Amino acid sequence: MRVRPAGSRTRRPPPVWFFDLDNTLHDASHAIFRAIDTRMTSYVERHLAVDRAEADRLRRHYWLRYGATLLGLVRHHGVDPHHFLHETHDFEVADLLRAERGLVRLFARLPGRKVLLTNAPARYADAVVRALALHRHLGANYTIETMRVHGTLRPKPSRSMLRHMLARERVPRGSAVLVEDSVVNLRAARAVGFRTVLVGRHDRGGRHLRGSHIGLRVHSVLELPRARARLRR
Repeated sequence: MRVRPAGSRTRRPPPVWFFDLDNTLHDASHAIFRAIDTRMTSYVERHLAVDRAEADRLRRHYWLRYGATLLGLVRHHGVDPHHFLHETHDFEVADLLRAERGLVRLFARLPGRKVLLTNAPARYADAVVRALALHRHLGANYTIETMRVHGTLRPKPSRSMLRHMLARERVPRGSAVLVEDSVVNLRAARAVGFRTVLVGRHDRGGRHLRGSHIGLRVHSVLELPRARARLRR
């Protein structure tokens, strides 16, 4: 039997970083979310034949209940998901994009594989990632169209989908890290074995920001190389 020399340590595998997109890698709240929300409300107004106020209420209600407006529209109204995603994200991303400088340098410095995991649609996500010049640094892109379990859409915060992602990427236990601005998504990820990083200022506080499901809090992803030593396992 081979004996490990005294004082030596087993080398841990490098982390696999699963990055959210909107309000994690760029400031979607600056203008992009407003553009998407307006298009979603208009879509609901047209296709469900309701007034503007009701359309906006349904958009918000389904987002809060399911984590994505799309899921509510598919489940309760039979909306075609591909048509909805195309109609609501059909605009020039570059005109509205706001992001910090240094993201490419961050991805080059941060050890481990980087994966995109976003509830956004593929065409939009690809446009944002390319505008940020991050496309060459991502090992895989998972968008809402790919988040299916047994043929059914299961976007974040679905725990079954997150388990599926760990298996699909063959990530050793404790090596997956989800970097997100959503506490709800991080709570689900922590429950299935991810380590978690909450991104954003979240100045309103609250107990949900201080639980064991938050392994690290940073104001910006640019803090990750310096702060990752504090990330709880």
